[in-house]
Amino acid sequence: LLVDETTIAGLNAQHMGKDGPTDVLAFPIDAPGESPPDAPAILGDVVLCPAVAHEQASGFGRTPDDEVRLLAVHGILHLLGMDHADPEEERAMFGLTDELLASYAAQR
Repeated sequence: LLVDETTIAGLNAQHMGKDGPTDVLAFPIDAPGESPPDAPAILGDVVLCPAVAHEQASGFGRTPDDEVRLLAVHGILHLLGMDHADPEEERAMFGLTDELLASYAAQR
């Protein structure tokens, strides 16, 4: 879901307790493994703010499009149960993000 800065700032305040807009938020429907095995694979929602992504892209040395792709993957990995709360989790999550984006780029 692509939203503007006002919308994502409201969601960030309501769900994360943080002021201001952010780049991406992930809202899982269920915790990983909680759905029945025969249930359809509906992970949840990824809410992304392209305006924030575009603003921060150059600071990370990426194009705006690359930043949006990275944030989409980042949000989906959160829906799959990954996090980056500690250094080990961060290395694993960001490493997988890089792998997935490299695989995508190689297939384009």
